[in-house]
Amino acid sequence: MKLRFSRKALCIPYAVFLLFFVIVPMLVIVFYAFTDRNNHISFQNFIQFFSDPTKLSTIVYSLVIALITTAVTLLIAYPVSYILARSKIKKKTVLLLLFITPMWINFVLRVNAIRELLNWIGLLGEANYFNTVLGMVYDFLPFMILPLYTTMQKIDNSLYEASADLGGNAVTTFFRITVPLSMPGILSGITMVFLPSMTNYVVSDMLGNSKVTIIGKFIETYFGSDWHMGSMIALFLLIIVFVSTIFTGGFKSEENARGANL
Repeated sequence: MKLRFSRKALCIPYAVFLLFFVIVPMLVIVFYAFTDRNNHISFQNFIQFFSDPTKLSTIVYSLVIALITTAVTLLIAYPVSYILARSKIKKKTVLLLLFITPMWINFVLRVNAIRELLNWIGLLGEANYFNTVLGMVYDFLPFMILPLYTTMQKIDNSLYEASADLGGNAVTTFFRITVPLSMPGILSGITMVFLPSMTNYVVSDMLGNSKVTIIGKFIETYFGSDWHMGSMIALFLLIIVFVSTIFTGGFKSEENARGANL
């Protein structure tokens, strides 16, 4: 009997992985989110979640920290990526590696290094929210630089030459060509920074002396005592992720995303 290879067979490992490591865990979270301790269907977790001022304030704090972190990261990463992409330095990849290298170091070691630096300066324990944002920016900066640099490097130089021939100055060229064509990288970087910074409670715990509580810390705490409320918070966070992905065009193809921004 001759075995016949089919391309559809390549989908089987992916389908099995998707079933056991994505779909089943999601169904478990949904089950616990809408049941009580006796595993009876209940919306009490939902009502308690939106009626508790502590949980609502934590969500607001998490969103504010994530927004500030994303904005600061973008303000730093955009000019750095632009300079690296447009410069004529022969070994500019070496400069890019200087920003990427921290990603190769253990995350906990990096946070500890920032903690020791802040402690040496004397800021640890005083400006807790500042420390948290600083740690987030330091941790996620490479994730903003990489997509921006990759997108800007693909911009055809003939577009800049055409802009100059038509009388466009540097400012006009930047806002009419560079910014629109780099928008996919901006959206990708925002997604890669905004969403993780809402849940990265390790940074807030270590740099904020456990005085800054974000939604990721809430999930970790409740899953240690109450899976039902923890699942409800996790489900709410998943909805935020889904909505954010829609607004940043994460479900669009690259061609459509580029075309929409021109």
